[in-house]
Amino acid sequence: MIHILSNTPSILNVFISEIRDAEIQKDRLRFRYNLVRLGEIFAYEISRQLEFAEKEVVTPLGMATVPVLREQPVLAAIMRAGLPFHQGFLNFFDHSDTAFVSAYRKRHKDGTFTINVEYSQVPDINDKVLIVCDSMLASGASMVNAYRDLMLKGKPRHVHLVSVLASEEGLDYVRKHIPMQDIDLWVGVIDEELTAQSFIVPGLGDAGDLAYGKKEIN
Repeated sequence: MIHILSNTPSILNVFISEIRDAEIQKDRLRFRYNLVRLGEIFAYEISRQLEFAEKEVVTPLGMATVPVLREQPVLAAIMRAGLPFHQGFLNFFDHSDTAFVSAYRKRHKDGTFTINVEYSQVPDINDKVLIVCDSMLASGASMVNAYRDLMLKGKPRHVHLVSVLASEEGLDYVRKHIPMQDIDLWVGVIDEELTAQSFIVPGLGDAGDLAYGKKEIN
C-alpha cells in the first residue's frame, strides 16, 4: 500500500513548500527543523496503524483508561540526510530502538554511480514493526539496499518505508526490488521527473548538503 500524505491538504504541505523553497533553504537550521516536523507528522500518521492496548492511569482525581502502544516500533535511519527526518519520528516514538544504515552514492569516472552500504548497526528487529526513514527517494537504490541489509539482521513483522519526497521512477524501483507483502510505503509528495544523475525535478536539491553542508565528491 502506498500512502501519499500531500493528497490531503494539511500543514504537511506548508513544510514541504518550505524545504523546496530555494530562498528558505539558505537557513540550514530551518531546513533541518522542517524535516524534523515532517518526521513528526509521518510518525503520527503511522501510529494510527499500530496496535494499542488499554491502560489504567492514576490521575490526581481518580483513574482513567487510555489506549497506549502495545510496543514501540524500531526506527531505522539512512545516514546522512535521513537523520533530521528520523529525529521527528524519535520525538514521538521516544522509547524506540534505532538502527543506523550508512548508504552513499559511489560515483565513477564515467558519471555513473552505485549505492554502497558501508556500515549498519541494528537492534533486535525480529517480529517487530520496523520504520525505515529517508528524506528522499530518488532512484530508490538507497532504500532497497538499506532494506536488504536490514533483512540480513532479522525478520520484522511489518515494515513501513518512509520518504518526504519521491520520484515515480524511484517508487517503481522499490516496488520491483522489494517484496511488498507486509510493507507500507509512505511519501509526502511524488515528482515525475528524475534526471540522468538521479536528481528529482522539481525536487529540492541535495537534502544532505542542505542540512549539513556540501560534501566532498568521491
